Amino acid sequence: MTDWLTNINYELITRAAIILVVGFTVLFIIRKYAKKIVSDVYSVHYGMLISKIIYYAGITIIFVSILHELGFKLGPILGAAGIAGIAIGFAAQTTVSNLISGFFLVAEKPFEIGDIILVDGNVGSVLSIDSLSVKVRMFNNNFLRIPNETLLKSQMINMTRFPIRRVEFRISVAYKEDMERVRKILFEVTDKNPVALQEPAPMLIFDSFAASSVDFTFHVWCAKDEFLNLRNTLYPDIKKRLDEEGIEIPFPHVSLYKGQATDPIPIRITGDFPEMMMPKEDK
Repeated sequence: MTDWLTNINYELITRAAIILVVGFTVLFIIRKYAKKIVSDVYSVHYGMLISKIIYYAGITIIFVSILHELGFKLGPILGAAGIAGIAIGFAAQTTVSNLISGFFLVAEKPFEIGDIILVDGNVGSVLSIDSLSVKVRMFNNNFLRIPNETLLKSQMINMTRFPIRRVEFRISVAYKEDMERVRKILFEVTDKNPVALQEPAPMLIFDSFAASSVDFTFHVWCAKDEFLNLRNTLYPDIKKRLDEEGIEIPFPHVSLYKGQATDPIPIRITGDFPEMMMPKEDK
């Protein structure tokens, strides 16, 4: 034990420790400023990517420098690492596939950090784009991890790629209503909404003659950050205005009419009627 302690070259260990401490300090500083500069010039997406590349490259350089300082011959180590890398590559084909898919996602850039995406019915905000997967925070605050390969093969919708979005409102009115009057009211309501855009102009599209209503789709544009705000404000405004104007919003029911559209058929009850079904005032 004493001989082993005597043979230890404390000078080499000290130099290796200095390389370790200084190397990680310099690596942290370079990584931090490189991420900030790239994020400001390009995007947060590229900033995170550059940060990870610098981190892994710096770790490798520090590790190799420490081994060299301690007197290890790097040739055999690198040869063994190459053979081990080939074996690991065959054993981890899924990981390699995700890694390659990650490079395609970075090159294609279909979304960035903070974008809202829809993948296989899951909607959320992109937290990070990593080498193996994309992390998403869903609106119910669940954490979703999507492998890069799956994301590359799936149909993905970027809901915030462009600065404005179109909101579709489903509206139904009774057959007796004047369609041109309804159209005028809807556009007046939209003009007064502070988040609804007038360019592109709103558009009212006829959908169908349903069983008890005439159905329309009302297309209104807004800034992408005002999507939910527009939905939550314009629907109540439309309902309130239609009620004030006496416009009927139908619901599923069956009505009997004769002749005129608003003249109901009179009903008269005759004969014996079960007591349990008689009106309360007649009991």
